[in-house]
Amino acid sequence: MASARPACGPISTFSRVQILHLVQSLSPRSIAELCEATGLHQNTIREHLQRLIEGGYIIASIEHRATRGRPRTLYSAATGAPEASSSVARDKVTAAAHRGDLMRRAMPAIASDLGPAATYQFDALIEHLEESGFEPVIDDAQLTVDLTPCPHAAARPEGRPVLCRVHLGLMQGVLNEAGGPLSADFVHEPVTPAECTVQLRLTAVTA
Repeated sequence: MASARPACGPISTFSRVQILHLVQSLSPRSIAELCEATGLHQNTIREHLQRLIEGGYIIASIEHRATRGRPRTLYSAATGAPEASSSVARDKVTAAAHRGDLMRRAMPAIASDLGPAATYQFDALIEHLEESGFEPVIDDAQLTVDLTPCPHAAARPEGRPVLCRVHLGLMQGVLNEAGGPLSADFVHEPVTPAECTVQLRLTAVTA
């Protein structure tokens, strides 16, 4: 079995995974709330948030206040929905589709049988997962994404439940941003520690 590439990109540290988990669980969040929940210093939180914003995973907004005082900056998860869409994530989806089209001109057989919208979703999803340190193998017949061996779970097995929830949420955000019939449904129960398979679902959009 080939060895997994090291975890990389904006979510390469467990602290950022924790921050993402908190923001995905309840948005928006302030820096003070994130400091209290993680025990990290404000400057460390700010640095992590900046990397997550640059990666297209979090959106910053200014609090609307009805009282006097300096408004806070609040942080929400980028879910790909119209009200929670990141310009960085949109640019990534567009670039992934462009690169995918170039590949399909050379190798037409790699297009998904599920149609062009799903094909572009796969383009965006693959690039996101590769940026996150995975080597995804997609089966568009079974609608599965095999991420075995999972470098994140191997590095921190006790944090696997949080890791899985965060990555599933990020995958769903990418699929939403790309737009199409596919959604990230759940992570299969692993048989071995390194195993990771995500189940996709075909929505009624295809009807």
